[in-house]
Amino acid sequence: MPSLTIENYVKTIYQIGARQNERPAATGQIAESMGVAPGTVTSMLKTLAEAGLASYTPYEGVSLTESGKALALRVLRRHRLLELFLARTLDLSWDEVHEEAEHMEHAVSDRLVDRIDAFLSFPEADPHGDPIPKADGTMIKTRGKRLSEWEVGQAFRLVRVFDQSPDFLRYLSESGLSLGAEGELIANRVESGVVTVRASGSDIAMARDAAEKLLVERTDGEESR
Repeated sequence: MPSLTIENYVKTIYQIGARQNERPAATGQIAESMGVAPGTVTSMLKTLAEAGLASYTPYEGVSLTESGKALALRVLRRHRLLELFLARTLDLSWDEVHEEAEHMEHAVSDRLVDRIDAFLSFPEADPHGDPIPKADGTMIKTRGKRLSEWEVGQAFRLVRVFDQSPDFLRYLSESGLSLGAEGELIANRVESGVVTVRASGSDIAMARDAAEKLLVERTDGEESR
């Protein structure tokens, strides 16, 4: 059975690759994401390669093998279902569930996870809009565009949040931008790096960096292109 450390590494590598069109994850990216030294990452990447979970080339990066991807999806399935379970059954807020699920995801069995999946009626996404892998490893693709790329004057619905740090999620909640919230982009000022939206009856100005962390879709349900 893979160790907690190995599971955390393959999950991190998978998520980095998913954000950059499957390009190899760099050692520095992994180190920053996991809060460890680059030398520690290098040693673990060699271990993953020896175990057949990753393909690692020094100075080029690391990609997961099919076995590595399967393990990463199993961990993500556990994590995201646990987040949703905690939110729905214990009424934890979306800024609380991530850390709790991090502690629990390595301890639950696949059998229990399958039961949680059925109890929740086989949901497609977690409280942050991240798609939940199915038991067979398949996963829906979240549709939409980043808010920073949205059309001025176009209405939107918030469908996914990429930054799940508690502070950022609380900021969104206080701004009336919880998952599923609807609004309209009223200004996108590239020169000043400020995006302004109207939601919950208020105008909200945010940095473009923050807007890039939000995935939105059209409120009429049509796919955004």
